[in-house]
Amino acid sequence: MMMQMLVAGGLAPLTDGQRGADEDNPRGYLEYDKTKSLRSDNSWLGDARGKVVKVIVQLLEYLPREKYRIVFMQRDLIEVVRSQRTMLERSGKQGAALSDAQLEGLFSKQVEAVDRFLQASDAQVLKVQHRSCIDCPAEVAAEVNRFLGGGLDEGAMVEAVDPTLYRQQSGPE
Repeated sequence: MMMQMLVAGGLAPLTDGQRGADEDNPRGYLEYDKTKSLRSDNSWLGDARGKVVKVIVQLLEYLPREKYRIVFMQRDLIEVVRSQRTMLERSGKQGAALSDAQLEGLFSKQVEAVDRFLQASDAQVLKVQHRSCIDCPAEVAAEVNRFLGGGLDEGAMVEAVDPTLYRQQSGPE
């Protein structure tokens, strides 16, 4: 959702179009496949200058020590696990042989490790709650715009938020 907001606001994404829209994400993923190899190959980072790139939390610590501005999306881990399981089921793939509670614990440790990394890095970080994007997109758009130096179309950013796509909400099943 944040990538959709940033692109709608006027920023160019670094994406390769390899993963298009599907039932889980009808607006598309705006991903760049080479980010998956960040641990072993960061030669593509020069292509990212001046653009927005989606990097999953587990790979942030492999960014070279430079100055970055990172919009760090935080989501309830129960929702993350449910979303991942649903996507795997739809694609016919087998997920991890771990319980939801075990996956939540694993994800929590990964987020804690990345938090420590980011605190020690030169990166400027803005943490944004996923739920805040749904509940108050105008406030989030304004905050992100300020963080990134201004000039984004906040109205278009707000319009990019589609609450109907918020399907894996925490709470009773």
